[in-house]
Amino acid sequence: MKKTFVDRAADFVLAVERVFGERPRVLDGSRAVQLGDVRLSLEAGERELCLIRMHGALAEYLAVFEVRGDIEVPLLRAKEFLDA
Repeated sequence: MKKTFVDRAADFVLAVERVFGERPRVLDGSRAVQLGDVRLSLEAGERELCLIRMHGALAEYLAVFEVRGDIEVPLLRAKEFLDA
């Protein structure tokens, strides 16, 4: 029996760069990145993408997007949220 493991974090940094068009600062072993004052973090066993605005040491959670399959889908939703 062959098992397949899916590691969403493996493509996370590259997907952020593709969607947002800039190279993010990598935090927390590739499960969190920062673009300016916005942090994108994979949480809850990589099933949630949290969008967090950093105010110095304070974190303001703006939105949480469910991750199902392709990581780019919630990243696109996060980008749309920020652009609105």
